[in-house]
Amino acid sequence: MRRFVFLGMCVFGSLAATASGADPINPGTSLALDGHRAEVFSLAFSPDGKLLASASKDRTIGLWDPASGRAVRTLKGHEADVLRVAFSPDGKLLASGSADGTLRLWDVATGELKHKIKQHKNWVTGVAFSPDGRWVATASADKTAAVWNVETGERRCEFRGHTAEVWTVAFAPDGKSVASGGKDKTIRIWNAETGSESATLKGHEGEVYTLAFNSDGNNLASCSSDGSIRLWEPASAKFIAKLAGHKGHVYTIVLNGRSLLSASADRSARIWDAREGKEVHVLPEQKTELYAVAISPDGTRCATAGKERIVRVHEIGSMVAKESE
Repeated sequence: MRRFVFLGMCVFGSLAATASGADPINPGTSLALDGHRAEVFSLAFSPDGKLLASASKDRTIGLWDPASGRAVRTLKGHEADVLRVAFSPDGKLLASGSADGTLRLWDVATGELKHKIKQHKNWVTGVAFSPDGRWVATASADKTAAVWNVETGERRCEFRGHTAEVWTVAFAPDGKSVASGGKDKTIRIWNAETGSESATLKGHEGEVYTLAFNSDGNNLASCSSDGSIRLWEPASAKFIAKLAGHKGHVYTIVLNGRSLLSASADRSARIWDAREGKEVHVLPEQKTELYAVAISPDGTRCATAGKERIVRVHEIGSMVAKESE
């Protein structure tokens, strides 16, 4: 996966934020969070929207106040690139996956490391909490995915079936199933308790980078190196729609109600109405590839980051499709 093939030594740095000047979306409301020393691969808002986490090639995780741009804390300990981050549903824990082969669980309030799990035989490329916060799923370049007990760190089950690296995992909203996708161009649906496979979704012509369920679990969104975003009905393994517009790899997608945000190698982030399958807005083009995008729970802000290493926070409230509309 091109986004993750950025290895090397970097010096740890402190995090700082600067105002970026007028933003074409909403003048004067864009922030540039400048502190990472290398590419940023993943972003996540906390459930209350008061924190933004960033994962970087510089081996650190940044915690920021997205409203002010203030740096809250830097989490250190990974021995290689940090590839993915995700908050627990209650916001008390942060999961991180790294090229050092570990899944780590952090106490958000204190920055304390709660668990370090190193059972995968290669990079941990994806992380996702279950809706009840009791379990965390991982994807790995060792061609497997797995589910772990948050309290004990013990493995609940392992998913085997992908024929190449697995890049992403997502829990269904009911917590009963997990979706995974990867280099073999397939999406697989698994029983979250037993590890048995229930469906395989095929159609992407490139690697599957990120997956996201909608709030009721009836639809699943995926993005790929083929430049497309696809919508699926996981229960029936039915393909629903293809969202086209990006001109390069689509690395990350995130859903919030009807709104889907995407980040691409074409240096753009886009906002879509997932129900209508239409593009709503294109955010200002950046100087380099974008690897990550996140949207605040209330839908008023989004964050983007990538090869440039700077995290940018934009006000997007007027651009987001409301669920009731």
